[in-house]
Amino acid sequence: MIRIKLKNKTAHKTNKRLKNKARIRKKVDGHADRPRLTVYRSGRHIYAQIVDDSHGRTLVAYSTLEAKLGKKNVDAAKQVGQELGKRALAKNIKAVVFDRSGYVFHGRVKSVAEGAREAGLSF
Repeated sequence: MIRIKLKNKTAHKTNKRLKNKARIRKKVDGHADRPRLTVYRSGRHIYAQIVDDSHGRTLVAYSTLEAKLGKKNVDAAKQVGQELGKRALAKNIKAVVFDRSGYVFHGRVKSVAEGAREAGLSF
């Protein structure tokens, strides 16, 4: 009988996500006319920000921490996207490039994108 020693499952998933993120970031770049909307998803919260990569500045940011929402689910993620979209439109940002940061476009990440689209952002 052969025993295989497995690595930590979460470390493996994180490494796969970071490889995907690096591959995506080669293609996706935010400029002043079309900044990058990036999403980070932790176990408890979801964070979204709009970044101008040419100047290295965060233009708009919002998260479930700031929203003080009781639940951190798909509905909360949609509210984060809507509020981020409202703040972006207030700063005359109408078009963005979506950066999913290596996550699958499903669940909370997809809800942030849908909320931002509902608020009026185009990507």
